[in-house]
Amino acid sequence: MSIDVVCTGMVFLDLTFEGLNALPENGRERWASELHAAPGGAATTAIGITRLGYSAAVIAPLGRDVPGRSLRAMLDAQGVLCAGPESERTPVTVVLPFAGDRAMVTYEPPATIDSAEIERLAPRAVVTNATQLELVPDGAAGYATVGDSEAGALANHLPPELGRLRALLMNDLEAERITGMTTAEEAARALAEHVETAVVSRGAAGAVAVSRGELVTASAPMVEARDTTGAGDLLVAAWVAGDLKGLPLAERLQRAVVYAALSVQRATGAMSAVTLEELEHALGELDPVSRSALAKEEAQ
Repeated sequence: MSIDVVCTGMVFLDLTFEGLNALPENGRERWASELHAAPGGAATTAIGITRLGYSAAVIAPLGRDVPGRSLRAMLDAQGVLCAGPESERTPVTVVLPFAGDRAMVTYEPPATIDSAEIERLAPRAVVTNATQLELVPDGAAGYATVGDSEAGALANHLPPELGRLRALLMNDLEAERITGMTTAEEAARALAEHVETAVVSRGAAGAVAVSRGELVTASAPMVEARDTTGAGDLLVAAWVAGDLKGLPLAERLQRAVVYAALSVQRATGAMSAVTLEELEHALGELDPVSRSALAKEEAQ
């Protein structure tokens, strides 16, 4: 068996309570207009990968409990292979979208991943987090993401193994925390001294990337945010898909930013991942200034 992309890390059952008019205070109850159950975490990236035309698997501990059985069924329906391992209990996150952002509460039992489970799938690429670089097998393109907990660890030490990666991806707050820089551009340049390509997302402001001394920027289209959950995971999915396709740096970044922006218009992370056809249509709708800048960067 051979898979295009293996996504490692935790997979959560996301329970999204949509339509809140306020976040709950201690001792108070708030009512949601909708409840959505969807895969989260590494599964969001995997679903994005499949909707962009590549095969994907998740290597993540899923429990024998009801959330675990539900996640396996959801991922199977999306064409994502669940390759283990099996555990007793499954991570669960409650997502509370409100005022253009969201609050979350997560239960995450301890778990480990064996690199042999990844190697047997012979992936072209592996997406992992920046503290588990040993999970990327020889011969596979490696992409690492950073969360809040990883940013704290990396602020004290950037491992030399980052040099094996195709790209390191994170948001501006994480990048500035790691590097001590005050802008996304400065942080991306500092990170690119340790990795082939550093990508720093800036939410509604788009993203920047630095690769071999070249800096490119991409702006995000104006959209109304319904639920921002998983936008960063889907940016990673589109970046990896563009890299596997061999697209130029500027085009890769623009596609990733637009893909992430499109997702916030729908509820949940994984189920908001649009198809390749929808992405191509949105890219065609970019304003003339954005298209001109992208064409200029590609020509350089």
